[in-house]
Amino acid sequence: MVTLNVNGIRSAANKGFVEWAESAGADCMGLQELKAQAVDLGGRFDRVAGMDGHFHYAQKKGYSGVGLYGRKAPSDVKIGFDGDEFDAEGRYVEMRYDTPGRRFSVISCYFPSGSSGEERQSAKYRFLDRLYPHLAALKAEREFVLVGDVNIAHQQIDLKNWKGNLKNSGFLPEERAWMTRLLGEAGLVDVYRRLHPDATDTSYTWWSNRGQAYAKNVGWRLDYHLATPGLADKARTVSIYKERKFSDHAPVTIDYDFTL
Repeated sequence: MVTLNVNGIRSAANKGFVEWAESAGADCMGLQELKAQAVDLGGRFDRVAGMDGHFHYAQKKGYSGVGLYGRKAPSDVKIGFDGDEFDAEGRYVEMRYDTPGRRFSVISCYFPSGSSGEERQSAKYRFLDRLYPHLAALKAEREFVLVGDVNIAHQQIDLKNWKGNLKNSGFLPEERAWMTRLLGEAGLVDVYRRLHPDATDTSYTWWSNRGQAYAKNVGWRLDYHLATPGLADKARTVSIYKERKFSDHAPVTIDYDFTL
């Protein structure tokens, strides 16, 4: 299962994303920040690497948007989660695989960034306030894995320069407390940290385009697999692909020992 913020799916495709996806052999793949609408893509990415895609496009042109690919057809697809502000921004798509005796979902989700100013930081807090009860309710009824760009570095080991970012969006105390609550009270699992609890420099998934951050590995871990405990227990290996850069994020692949 793969997650990747493509920072524009057409741009990522021009840099070899599709060819990499074909070699990755994923069964599910979540993409974030498509930066396109259906009319722009003309069906070009409806099927990638043998997987069929489902998409939640933003109303605003060239903004946000998420996709979710699966090798096996889901029993149902849910587009959006709040029916309001954030559904208009194209931030959530869920594939459901329900059979007698099992209810399971894969979700691709793109959390807002608050780095552009107070207005967007306020929007980010509203998003977190709405998503938390949704995920808590979902956990009560089904197993799931949410993959996506969470735009939060949870711990000091999740970014290179944590001291210099204590007052910056993505590492604010309120955001980190939300993650702590999600992983504590709500009972979800940060699967990467389950497998590599102490990793630092090797865990980063995003690098600024400024100041040679990628070359110097001055990064942040912003891309997550968040799973219900039963599924998290089935995670076996994780890899972050950094050999070739499709966007300012790297793909995070986790192998789980279960079948859809």
